[in-house]
Amino acid sequence: MSGQSLTDRIAAAQHSMTGSAISKAVCKATTHEVSGPKKKHLDYLIHCTNELNVSIPHLADTLLERTASNSWIVVFKALITTHHLMMYGNERLMQYLASRNTLFNLNNFLDKAALQGYNMSTFIRRYSRYLNEKAMSYRLAAVDFTKMKRGAEGVMRTMNTEKLIKTLPTIQNQLDALLDFQPNSNELTNGVINTAFMLLFKDSIRLFAAYNEGVINMLEKYFDMKKNQCKEALEIYKTFLNRMTKLSEFLKVAERVGIDQGDSPDLTQAPSSLLEALEQHLASLEDRDTCRPELQWSQLVEKKPTGGGGWQSKTMCTSTNWTHTTHPMAPAPMPVPQMMTHQMGGVPMMPPQTVMYNQPVLRSTNPFGPMPGTQMHFM
Repeated sequence: MSGQSLTDRIAAAQHSMTGSAISKAVCKATTHEVSGPKKKHLDYLIHCTNELNVSIPHLADTLLERTASNSWIVVFKALITTHHLMMYGNERLMQYLASRNTLFNLNNFLDKAALQGYNMSTFIRRYSRYLNEKAMSYRLAAVDFTKMKRGAEGVMRTMNTEKLIKTLPTIQNQLDALLDFQPNSNELTNGVINTAFMLLFKDSIRLFAAYNEGVINMLEKYFDMKKNQCKEALEIYKTFLNRMTKLSEFLKVAERVGIDQGDSPDLTQAPSSLLEALEQHLASLEDRDTCRPELQWSQLVEKKPTGGGGWQSKTMCTSTNWTHTTHPMAPAPMPVPQMMTHQMGGVPMMPPQTVMYNQPVLRSTNPFGPMPGTQMHFM
């Protein structure tokens, strides 16, 4: 099916008679033509979001009404138009969409009219879930992660530990929903799904940039965290490594369909020694809680001279007893982690100088120093 259908023409004429310019523009952006919404209609709707006399609820509700169609083309284009306005329209629209208890309810959508309808319906369901998650993220964090300030003075790099540990899982959930779109290059067969995929690609780059900066900040703070915070941070980092693999697969599809590889981030994996160091630090904190001779020194430690002039200390832990000989004033030996010289991947970040850094790097006060990476140009 190509070109505007008779239904499209009648609907546009009706909106012209009633004087609803917004409804007419939405109708024209979501016709039955198998192509993405036309730029002139999207530009007009973006302009509307910036006009104070325009009702944002009316605009949003008009788009939502178009998703009630039985045609996969109309529904898909309504989702694309909404996503485009989320990205480029006034923030008032995002605020309204995030305030709604429900946004898109398309989990059971299926266009049975043609074989292509069956195939595209799967992506409509996935795409709507991502837009729902995008709105939910804004509702929880009061910020669009794809638009926030980045770099050394950016939001994620300056966030405190408590807020950081709460915010990163929200970014993870949004990125998960995006990567669940999961097309392969053979399924990007028409202008509608191609337009949706391009918007998702742009979101993935910006979303991962915020995610990566948050992880860098978290790792910089890791060795000063409390034990429970370290546990959460370690799980977040493990999840981050897994998401890097999924994002890499998503970007390979983008490359196959002709998106410039230079637009994609460097996703070189961090060395395994970094994860091992984080796990060892958490283990040391747990051991410290399990074995604490300083809490009840008179009961837990018995010291007496030995024949060699040294001292014998018996320390009892909750689960193990052992004896070792030390000098009473000798400090306990501390493990000295070796400096890491491996390249770590991810989206390059902005350090205090103008050099860009790659994924998870640590301050020089921590066991690991920042390694310079390559600069990444965002779209």
